[in-house]
Amino acid sequence: MIKTIVIDDEPLARMIIMEYLKQHADIEIVAECGDGFEGAKAIQLHQPDLVFLDIQMPKLTGFEMLEIVDDMPNVIFTTAFDEFAIKAFEKNAIDYLLKPISKDRFEQGLAKFRNAHSSNGATSNAQQTSAKVNAITETESLERIVVKNGAQIKIIPVQQVNFLEAYDDYVKIHTKDGVFLKNKTMSSFEKQLDQKQFVRVHRSFIAKVDQLAKIEPMEKESYIATLLTGEKINISKSGYARLKQIIGL
Repeated sequence: MIKTIVIDDEPLARMIIMEYLKQHADIEIVAECGDGFEGAKAIQLHQPDLVFLDIQMPKLTGFEMLEIVDDMPNVIFTTAFDEFAIKAFEKNAIDYLLKPISKDRFEQGLAKFRNAHSSNGATSNAQQTSAKVNAITETESLERIVVKNGAQIKIIPVQQVNFLEAYDDYVKIHTKDGVFLKNKTMSSFEKQLDQKQFVRVHRSFIAKVDQLAKIEPMEKESYIATLLTGEKINISKSGYARLKQIIGL
């Protein structure tokens, strides 16, 4: 049996997809979810073979949901918006279906999954989807950061971020509510965050400009910044040059 999950905030869209799926005896619908929070939990619980995933959802988008999923499932995206991200996913996700989804188009997408699954390519497709999710999100302007905190999912608006710190394969997100870990690179954050608000001042730190209280020189053309919170971060020579451009020194 092919364990399948349908994730869409529109009840009618979920109903249509599930009706199509029920016509296939080898498919087991293990969950239907109305938002990304439910979807992430269902994926963790059921470890599905296939997920039909809407992209534009309130609370948590399809892209954001995939960022916090530990084991990337095989995904067929569903959306009402034919935008650049969809075209970029076309070669790496199993398929994408543009709403309203016709029966013939649905069957084509399912056939693509069967072909990949039968040829032992399903895992490869899931890995490709994961890589493409990261590539797409790196090109989009970041307005919020979604992190997994134990069993909880937290959405952090970038306005609440004080600074970011490299931490092995993770990044520490320092906020007024505490510190949260995100499995993402500093360079990804550097590309996504508004460069008028956030500056890569050191290989290990990205500073939020409006959180800087004081900058003092250190040895060997390096500097140290004191934040409004009282915390201190290092600033390299090249980072100081970038910072000066932004704040007009």
